[in-house]
Amino acid sequence: MTHFEAERAGVSLLCRGPEVRDEMLGGGKVKDLYELHGEGESIRGIAERLGVSRNTVRKYVRGEEVPKPKPRLPRGSKLEPYRDYLREQMGVGVDNCVVLLRELRKQGYSGSYTILKEYLHPLRQPRLPKATMRFETDPGEQAQVDFGLFRYLTPEGATRQVYCFVMVLSWSRALYVEFVARADLATFLRCHWNAFGYFGGIPKRCLYDNAKVVVLGRDEAGEVSYQPEFLDFSLRLGFALQLCRPYRAQTKGRVENGVKYVRANFWPTARFVDLADLNRQGREWLDTVANVRLHGTTNERPLDRLVVERADLLAIPGLEKVQAYLREERKVGRDGFVSWERGAYGVPWQWAGQRVQVQGGDSVVEIWANGERIALHARATKPGQRLPIPGQWQGLAAESQRPPKEALAVQVPTLQVEARPLAVYDAYVTGGER
Repeated sequence: MTHFEAERAGVSLLCRGPEVRDEMLGGGKVKDLYELHGEGESIRGIAERLGVSRNTVRKYVRGEEVPKPKPRLPRGSKLEPYRDYLREQMGVGVDNCVVLLRELRKQGYSGSYTILKEYLHPLRQPRLPKATMRFETDPGEQAQVDFGLFRYLTPEGATRQVYCFVMVLSWSRALYVEFVARADLATFLRCHWNAFGYFGGIPKRCLYDNAKVVVLGRDEAGEVSYQPEFLDFSLRLGFALQLCRPYRAQTKGRVENGVKYVRANFWPTARFVDLADLNRQGREWLDTVANVRLHGTTNERPLDRLVVERADLLAIPGLEKVQAYLREERKVGRDGFVSWERGAYGVPWQWAGQRVQVQGGDSVVEIWANGERIALHARATKPGQRLPIPGQWQGLAAESQRPPKEALAVQVPTLQVEARPLAVYDAYVTGGER
Protein backbone atom coordinates (compact mmCIF):
# COMPACT_ATOMS: atom_id res chain seq x y z
CA MET A 1 0.00 0.00 0.00
CA THR A 2 1.43 3.40 -1.08
CA HIS A 3 1.25 6.57 1.08
CA PHE A 4 -1.40 7.99 -1.30
CA GLU A 5 -3.51 4.85 -0.98
CA ALA A 6 -3.06 4.84 2.75
CA GLU A 7 -4.19 8.47 3.07
CA ARG A 8 -7.31 7.80 1.01
CA ALA A 9 -8.02 4.83 3.28
CA GLY A 10 -7.45 6.93 6.37
CA VAL A 11 -4.54 4.81 7.53
CA SER A 12 -1.24 6.26 8.66
CA LEU A 13 1.96 4.44 7.81
CA LEU A 14 4.08 6.47 10.20
CA CYS A 15 3.27 4.13 13.09
CA ARG A 16 4.87 1.17 11.35
CA GLY A 17 8.37 2.16 12.49
CA PRO A 18 11.61 0.90 10.90
CA GLU A 19 11.43 -2.25 8.81
CA VAL A 20 13.60 -5.02 10.17
CA ARG A 21 11.59 -7.96 8.93
CA ASP A 22 13.56 -10.49 6.79
CA GLU A 23 12.07 -13.43 4.96
CA MET A 24 12.65 -16.00 2.24
CA LEU A 25 10.66 -15.64 -0.97
CA GLY A 26 9.11 -18.27 -3.17
CA GLY A 27 10.21 -18.81 -6.74
CA GLY A 28 7.49 -16.65 -8.29
CA LYS A 29 8.19 -13.60 -6.13
CA VAL A 30 11.94 -13.92 -6.66
CA LYS A 31 11.34 -13.79 -10.43
CA ASP A 32 9.06 -10.72 -10.12
CA LEU A 33 11.55 -9.00 -7.80
CA TYR A 34 14.43 -9.28 -10.26
CA GLU A 35 12.21 -8.18 -13.19
CA LEU A 36 11.09 -5.04 -11.32
CA HIS A 37 14.65 -4.32 -10.29
CA GLY A 38 15.77 -4.69 -13.91
CA GLU A 39 13.07 -2.21 -14.96
CA GLY A 40 14.55 0.38 -12.58
CA GLU A 41 11.97 0.13 -9.81
CA SER A 42 13.18 1.38 -6.44
CA ILE A 43 13.59 -0.88 -3.43
CA ARG A 44 10.63 0.84 -1.75
CA GLY A 45 8.51 0.37 -4.88
CA ILE A 46 9.42 -3.30 -5.22
CA ALA A 47 8.66 -3.90 -1.55
CA GLU A 48 5.27 -2.22 -1.82
CA ARG A 49 4.27 -3.98 -5.03
CA LEU A 50 5.31 -7.44 -3.75
CA GLY A 51 4.10 -6.91 -0.19
CA VAL A 52 7.47 -7.69 1.39
CA SER A 53 9.87 -5.74 3.56
CA ARG A 54 12.55 -3.44 2.11
CA ASN A 55 15.22 -5.44 3.96
CA THR A 56 14.17 -8.53 2.07
CA VAL A 57 14.40 -6.72 -1.27
CA ARG A 58 17.86 -5.32 -0.37
CA LYS A 59 19.07 -8.83 0.48
CA TYR A 60 18.09 -10.11 -2.97
CA VAL A 61 19.24 -7.20 -5.13
CA ARG A 62 22.55 -6.52 -3.33
CA GLY A 63 23.65 -10.11 -2.75
CA GLU A 64 26.14 -11.84 -5.04
CA GLU A 65 23.77 -14.81 -5.42
CA VAL A 66 20.20 -15.72 -4.68
CA PRO A 67 19.86 -16.15 -0.89
CA LYS A 68 19.36 -19.71 0.31
CA PRO A 69 17.23 -20.74 3.28
CA LYS A 70 19.03 -21.68 6.45
CA PRO A 71 19.18 -25.44 7.02
CA ARG A 72 16.45 -26.71 9.26
CA LEU A 73 17.34 -28.31 12.52
CA PRO A 74 16.94 -32.08 12.22
CA ARG A 75 13.75 -33.45 13.72
CA GLY A 76 14.04 -35.97 16.50
CA SER A 77 13.89 -39.54 15.15
CA LYS A 78 11.94 -42.34 16.79
CA LEU A 79 15.09 -44.42 16.35
CA GLU A 80 17.17 -42.08 18.53
CA PRO A 81 16.83 -44.16 21.75
CA TYR A 82 17.87 -47.33 19.89
CA ARG A 83 20.89 -46.14 17.88
CA ASP A 84 23.44 -47.70 20.23
CA TYR A 85 21.58 -51.01 20.15
CA LEU A 86 21.43 -50.95 16.32
CA ARG A 87 25.13 -50.15 15.98
CA GLU A 88 25.92 -52.99 18.36
CA GLN A 89 23.80 -55.45 16.36
CA MET A 90 25.32 -54.30 13.06
CA GLY A 91 28.75 -54.77 14.60
CA VAL A 92 28.09 -58.47 15.24
CA GLY A 93 26.60 -59.03 11.80
CA VAL A 94 22.86 -58.72 12.54
CA ASP A 95 21.68 -56.44 9.72
CA ASN A 96 18.36 -58.00 8.75
CA CYS A 97 15.73 -55.25 9.00
CA VAL A 98 12.89 -57.70 9.63
CA VAL A 99 14.70 -59.24 12.60
CA LEU A 100 15.78 -55.88 14.01
CA LEU A 101 12.30 -54.41 13.65
CA ARG A 102 10.87 -57.39 15.54
CA GLU A 103 13.34 -56.85 18.37
CA LEU A 104 12.82 -53.06 18.43
CA ARG A 105 9.06 -53.55 18.71
CA LYS A 106 9.68 -55.55 21.90
CA GLN A 107 11.66 -52.59 23.24
CA GLY A 108 8.88 -50.11 22.51
CA TYR A 109 9.84 -48.75 19.08
CA SER A 110 6.74 -47.37 17.31
CA GLY A 111 8.32 -46.15 14.09
CA SER A 112 8.03 -47.69 10.64
CA TYR A 113 10.04 -50.31 8.79
CA THR A 114 11.03 -47.66 6.20
CA ILE A 115 12.68 -45.41 8.80
CA LEU A 116 14.72 -48.36 10.05
CA LYS A 117 15.69 -49.45 6.54
CA GLU A 118 16.83 -45.95 5.54
CA TYR A 119 18.89 -45.63 8.72
CA LEU A 120 20.67 -48.98 8.21
CA HIS A 121 21.29 -48.54 4.48
CA PRO A 122 24.53 -46.48 4.70
CA LEU A 123 25.86 -48.82 7.40
CA ARG A 124 25.65 -51.96 5.28
CA GLN A 125 28.63 -53.43 3.49
CA PRO A 126 28.23 -53.38 -0.32
CA ARG A 127 27.54 -56.78 -1.87
CA LEU A 128 28.55 -57.92 -5.32
CA PRO A 129 25.65 -59.01 -7.56
CA LYS A 130 25.36 -62.71 -8.45
CA ALA A 131 23.51 -64.26 -11.35
CA THR A 132 21.90 -67.71 -11.13
CA MET A 133 19.42 -69.52 -13.33
CA ARG A 134 16.51 -70.87 -11.27
CA PHE A 135 15.30 -74.44 -11.80
CA GLU A 136 11.58 -74.92 -11.05
CA THR A 137 9.92 -78.22 -10.09
CA ASP A 138 6.37 -79.53 -9.97
CA PRO A 139 4.39 -79.88 -6.71
CA GLY A 140 5.48 -82.87 -4.65
CA GLU A 141 8.44 -83.52 -6.94
CA GLN A 142 11.47 -82.52 -4.87
CA ALA A 143 12.80 -81.52 -1.46
CA GLN A 144 16.28 -80.20 -0.75
CA VAL A 145 18.14 -81.17 2.41
CA ASP A 146 21.22 -79.90 4.24
CA PHE A 147 22.85 -79.37 7.64
CA GLY A 148 24.05 -76.00 8.93
CA LEU A 149 26.48 -75.44 11.81
CA PHE A 150 25.44 -72.84 14.41
CA ARG A 151 27.72 -71.64 17.21
CA TYR A 152 26.69 -69.94 20.44
CA LEU A 153 28.15 -68.76 23.76
CA THR A 154 27.26 -70.33 27.10
CA PRO A 155 26.62 -68.09 30.15
CA GLU A 156 30.21 -68.93 31.20
CA GLY A 157 31.55 -67.59 27.91
CA ALA A 158 32.43 -70.94 26.32
CA THR A 159 31.76 -71.51 22.62
CA ARG A 160 29.46 -74.41 21.77
CA GLN A 161 27.79 -75.57 18.58
CA VAL A 162 24.67 -77.32 17.34
CA TYR A 163 23.66 -78.57 13.93
CA CYS A 164 20.53 -77.45 12.17
CA PHE A 165 18.81 -79.92 9.85
CA VAL A 166 16.96 -78.01 7.11
CA MET A 167 14.52 -79.40 4.53
CA VAL A 168 12.72 -77.25 1.95
CA LEU A 169 9.97 -78.41 -0.40
CA SER A 170 11.08 -77.00 -3.73
CA TRP A 171 7.65 -76.04 -5.08
CA SER A 172 5.91 -74.60 -2.03
CA ARG A 173 9.11 -73.38 -0.30
CA ALA A 174 7.69 -74.81 2.94
CA LEU A 175 10.52 -75.03 5.46
CA TYR A 176 11.33 -77.49 8.26
CA VAL A 177 14.21 -77.06 10.73
CA GLU A 178 15.43 -79.15 13.65
CA PHE A 179 18.43 -78.46 15.88
CA VAL A 180 20.47 -81.51 16.88
CA ALA A 181 23.65 -82.26 18.80
CA ARG A 182 25.18 -84.51 16.13
CA ALA A 183 25.02 -84.78 12.35
CA ASP A 184 25.34 -88.58 12.30
CA LEU A 185 23.31 -91.09 10.29
CA ALA A 186 20.81 -91.98 13.03
CA THR A 187 20.04 -88.28 13.60
CA PHE A 188 19.81 -87.68 9.85
CA LEU A 189 17.20 -90.44 9.44
CA ARG A 190 15.19 -89.26 12.44
CA CYS A 191 15.12 -85.68 11.15
CA HIS A 192 13.81 -86.91 7.78
CA TRP A 193 10.97 -88.74 9.49
CA ASN A 194 10.09 -85.68 11.58
CA ALA A 195 10.20 -83.40 8.52
CA PHE A 196 7.87 -85.66 6.53
CA GLY A 197 5.46 -85.67 9.45
CA TYR A 198 5.55 -81.87 9.62
CA PHE A 199 4.84 -81.50 5.90
CA GLY A 200 2.16 -84.20 5.92
CA GLY A 201 3.76 -86.30 3.16
CA ILE A 202 6.93 -87.39 1.38
CA PRO A 203 8.36 -85.82 -1.81
CA LYS A 204 9.19 -88.11 -4.72
CA ARG A 205 12.92 -87.33 -4.47
CA CYS A 206 15.30 -85.52 -2.16
CA LEU A 207 18.37 -83.59 -3.29
CA TYR A 208 21.62 -83.71 -1.28
CA ASP A 209 25.23 -82.74 -1.54
CA ASN A 210 27.85 -85.48 -1.29
CA ALA A 211 27.82 -85.79 2.52
CA LYS A 212 29.08 -89.01 4.12
CA VAL A 213 25.67 -89.75 5.64
CA VAL A 214 24.39 -90.13 2.07
CA VAL A 215 27.38 -91.15 -0.08
CA LEU A 216 30.25 -93.46 0.88
CA GLY A 217 32.24 -92.61 -2.23
CA ARG A 218 32.56 -92.99 -5.99
CA ASP A 219 34.49 -95.50 -8.06
CA GLU A 220 36.89 -94.68 -10.89
CA ALA A 221 34.00 -94.44 -13.32
CA GLY A 222 32.21 -91.94 -11.09
CA GLU A 223 29.51 -94.39 -9.99
CA VAL A 224 28.02 -93.50 -6.62
CA SER A 225 28.20 -95.83 -3.63
CA TYR A 226 25.31 -94.84 -1.36
CA GLN A 227 25.28 -95.35 2.39
CA PRO A 228 23.40 -98.71 2.52
CA GLU A 229 21.26 -97.97 5.56
CA PHE A 230 20.20 -94.58 4.25
CA LEU A 231 19.46 -95.97 0.80
CA ASP A 232 17.33 -98.72 2.31
CA PHE A 233 15.51 -96.13 4.44
CA SER A 234 14.65 -94.12 1.32
CA LEU A 235 13.44 -97.22 -0.53
CA ARG A 236 11.17 -98.20 2.36
CA LEU A 237 9.58 -94.75 2.30
CA GLY A 238 9.48 -94.55 -1.50
CA PHE A 239 11.54 -91.44 -2.22
CA ALA A 240 14.51 -91.41 -4.60
CA LEU A 241 17.94 -89.96 -3.91
CA GLN A 242 19.37 -87.19 -6.06
CA LEU A 243 22.86 -85.72 -5.74
CA CYS A 244 24.37 -82.39 -6.63
CA ARG A 245 27.34 -82.49 -8.92
CA PRO A 246 30.57 -82.52 -6.88
CA TYR A 247 31.62 -79.00 -5.86
CA ARG A 248 28.33 -77.62 -7.18
CA ALA A 249 26.38 -77.16 -3.94
CA GLN A 250 24.54 -74.17 -5.45
CA THR A 251 22.44 -76.75 -7.32
CA LYS A 252 20.45 -76.99 -4.10
CA GLY A 253 20.10 -73.25 -3.76
CA ARG A 254 16.71 -73.36 -2.06
CA VAL A 255 17.99 -75.19 1.00
CA GLU A 256 21.22 -73.15 0.99
CA ASN A 257 19.03 -70.06 1.18
CA GLY A 258 16.94 -71.78 3.83
CA VAL A 259 20.00 -72.24 6.06
CA LYS A 260 20.92 -68.58 5.51
CA TYR A 261 17.37 -67.54 6.34
CA VAL A 262 17.46 -69.46 9.63
CA ARG A 263 20.84 -67.91 10.44
CA ALA A 264 19.69 -64.37 9.65
CA ASN A 265 16.07 -64.38 10.82
CA PHE A 266 15.81 -66.86 13.69
CA TRP A 267 19.25 -67.45 15.18
CA PRO A 268 20.26 -63.85 16.12
CA THR A 269 17.50 -63.58 18.74
CA ALA A 270 17.32 -67.21 19.93
CA ARG A 271 17.82 -67.62 23.68
CA PHE A 272 17.50 -71.18 24.98
CA VAL A 273 18.39 -73.46 27.89
CA ASP A 274 18.65 -76.76 26.00
CA LEU A 275 17.94 -78.39 22.63
CA ALA A 276 14.32 -79.14 23.52
CA ASP A 277 13.75 -75.46 24.33
CA LEU A 278 15.55 -74.39 21.15
CA ASN A 279 13.42 -76.69 19.01
CA ARG A 280 10.21 -75.45 20.64
CA GLN A 281 11.21 -71.93 19.66
CA GLY A 282 12.18 -73.12 16.19
CA ARG A 283 8.80 -74.75 15.64
CA GLU A 284 7.00 -71.60 16.78
CA TRP A 285 9.14 -69.55 14.39
CA LEU A 286 8.24 -71.90 11.51
CA ASP A 287 4.53 -71.58 12.23
CA THR A 288 4.39 -67.85 12.93
CA VAL A 289 7.16 -66.38 10.75
CA ALA A 290 8.94 -68.56 8.19
CA ASN A 291 6.03 -70.42 6.61
CA VAL A 292 3.48 -67.61 6.80
CA ARG A 293 5.61 -64.85 5.30
CA LEU A 294 5.08 -63.66 1.74
CA HIS A 295 7.88 -65.48 -0.10
CA GLY A 296 10.00 -63.19 -2.26
CA THR A 297 10.09 -65.60 -5.23
CA THR A 298 6.60 -67.11 -5.33
CA ASN A 299 4.85 -64.02 -3.93
CA GLU A 300 2.72 -66.41 -1.88
CA ARG A 301 2.87 -67.81 1.64
CA PRO A 302 4.67 -71.20 1.81
CA LEU A 303 1.92 -72.50 4.11
CA ASP A 304 -0.77 -71.78 1.52
CA ARG A 305 1.24 -73.49 -1.23
CA LEU A 306 1.92 -76.47 1.05
CA VAL A 307 -1.83 -77.05 1.35
CA VAL A 308 -1.90 -77.43 -2.44
CA GLU A 309 1.32 -79.47 -2.63
CA ARG A 310 0.20 -82.08 -0.08
CA ALA A 311 -2.06 -83.64 -2.71
CA ASP A 312 1.07 -84.59 -4.70
CA LEU A 313 3.18 -85.84 -1.78
CA LEU A 314 3.56 -89.55 -1.09
CA ALA A 315 1.67 -90.99 1.86
CA ILE A 316 3.61 -91.57 5.09
CA PRO A 317 3.71 -95.29 6.00
CA GLY A 318 3.17 -96.68 9.48
CA LEU A 319 5.89 -96.13 12.06
CA GLU A 320 6.63 -99.85 12.28
CA LYS A 321 8.12 -99.77 8.77
CA VAL A 322 10.97 -97.48 9.77
CA GLN A 323 11.02 -97.68 13.56
CA ALA A 324 14.30 -99.58 13.67
CA TYR A 325 16.00 -96.76 11.74
CA LEU A 326 14.95 -94.17 14.33
CA ARG A 327 17.01 -95.79 17.09
CA GLU A 328 20.63 -95.16 18.00
CA GLU A 329 22.86 -97.95 19.23
CA ARG A 330 24.52 -97.42 22.62
CA LYS A 331 26.47 -99.54 25.08
CA VAL A 332 25.10 -99.98 28.61
CA GLY A 333 27.62 -99.05 31.28
CA ARG A 334 28.63 -101.43 34.06
CA ASP A 335 26.45 -99.34 36.37
CA GLY A 336 23.36 -100.30 34.32
CA PHE A 337 22.83 -96.89 32.72
CA VAL A 338 22.82 -95.80 29.08
CA SER A 339 24.26 -92.35 28.32
CA TRP A 340 22.29 -90.52 25.62
CA GLU A 341 21.96 -86.83 24.84
CA ARG A 342 21.99 -85.03 28.22
CA GLY A 343 21.06 -87.84 30.61
CA ALA A 344 21.72 -91.39 31.78
CA TYR A 345 18.86 -93.90 31.54
CA GLY A 346 18.60 -97.06 33.60
CA VAL A 347 17.92 -100.54 32.17
CA PRO A 348 17.54 -103.96 33.84
CA TRP A 349 20.90 -105.03 35.30
CA GLN A 350 21.10 -108.05 32.98
CA TRP A 351 21.98 -105.66 30.13
CA ALA A 352 25.06 -104.17 31.83
CA GLY A 353 27.91 -104.05 29.33
CA GLN A 354 25.66 -104.94 26.37
CA ARG A 355 24.59 -102.95 23.33
CA VAL A 356 21.03 -101.64 23.11
CA GLN A 357 19.11 -99.17 20.92
CA VAL A 358 17.86 -95.81 22.14
CA GLN A 359 14.81 -94.14 20.58
CA GLY A 360 14.25 -90.56 21.68
CA GLY A 361 11.03 -88.60 21.37
CA ASP A 362 10.04 -85.07 22.36
CA SER A 363 9.23 -86.08 25.94
CA VAL A 364 10.17 -89.77 26.34
CA VAL A 365 13.16 -92.04 25.75
CA GLU A 366 12.74 -95.73 24.93
CA ILE A 367 15.45 -98.39 25.32
CA TRP A 368 15.15 -101.41 23.00
CA ALA A 369 16.96 -104.74 22.72
CA ASN A 370 16.22 -107.91 20.77
CA GLY A 371 13.18 -106.20 19.24
CA GLU A 372 11.60 -105.52 22.66
CA ARG A 373 11.38 -102.37 24.70
CA ILE A 374 13.25 -102.93 27.96
CA ALA A 375 12.87 -99.46 29.51
CA LEU A 376 10.78 -96.32 29.12
CA HIS A 377 11.85 -92.97 30.61
CA ALA A 378 10.77 -89.36 30.69
CA ARG A 379 13.38 -87.32 28.82
CA ALA A 380 16.15 -85.79 30.97
CA THR A 381 15.62 -82.11 31.69
CA LYS A 382 19.10 -81.15 32.90
CA PRO A 383 22.68 -82.22 32.11
CA GLY A 384 23.92 -85.29 33.94
CA GLN A 385 20.48 -86.35 35.18
CA ARG A 386 20.31 -90.06 36.06
CA LEU A 387 16.95 -91.77 35.64
CA PRO A 388 16.68 -95.28 37.14
CA ILE A 389 13.75 -97.65 36.58
CA PRO A 390 11.79 -99.48 39.29
CA GLY A 391 13.37 -102.86 40.09
CA GLN A 392 16.49 -102.08 38.07
CA TRP A 393 18.68 -104.26 40.31
CA GLN A 394 16.05 -106.75 41.41
CA GLY A 395 17.36 -110.33 41.49
CA LEU A 396 21.02 -109.35 41.30
CA ALA A 397 23.08 -111.71 43.46
CA ALA A 398 25.68 -110.52 45.92
CA GLU A 399 29.11 -109.84 44.44
CA SER A 400 30.47 -113.17 45.66
CA GLN A 401 27.57 -115.02 44.09
CA ARG A 402 27.36 -112.95 40.91
CA PRO A 403 27.14 -115.09 37.76
CA PRO A 404 30.12 -115.08 35.42
CA LYS A 405 30.21 -112.58 32.57
CA GLU A 406 29.48 -115.33 30.08
CA ALA A 407 26.12 -115.91 31.74
CA LEU A 408 25.23 -112.24 31.42
CA ALA A 409 26.36 -111.91 27.82
CA VAL A 410 23.36 -111.41 25.55
CA GLN A 411 23.84 -110.94 21.85
CA VAL A 412 21.89 -107.97 20.50
CA PRO A 413 21.29 -108.18 16.77
CA THR A 414 22.34 -105.18 14.75
CA LEU A 415 20.04 -103.55 12.23
CA GLN A 416 19.71 -105.72 9.15
CA VAL A 417 19.47 -103.84 5.89
CA GLU A 418 17.07 -105.60 3.60
CA ALA A 419 18.86 -107.30 0.71
CA ARG A 420 17.51 -106.36 -2.71
CA PRO A 421 18.67 -107.08 -6.27
CA LEU A 422 20.60 -104.24 -7.90
CA ALA A 423 17.82 -103.85 -10.45
CA VAL A 424 15.46 -102.72 -7.66
CA TYR A 425 17.84 -99.94 -6.64
CA ASP A 426 18.21 -98.85 -10.26
CA ALA A 427 14.43 -98.63 -10.56
CA TYR A 428 14.03 -96.51 -7.41
CA VAL A 429 17.06 -94.25 -7.48
CA THR A 430 16.08 -92.26 -10.51
CA GLY A 431 17.48 -88.90 -11.44
CA GLY A 432 21.02 -89.77 -10.33
CA GLU A 433 23.01 -86.57 -10.37
CA ARG A 434 22.12 -83.16 -11.61
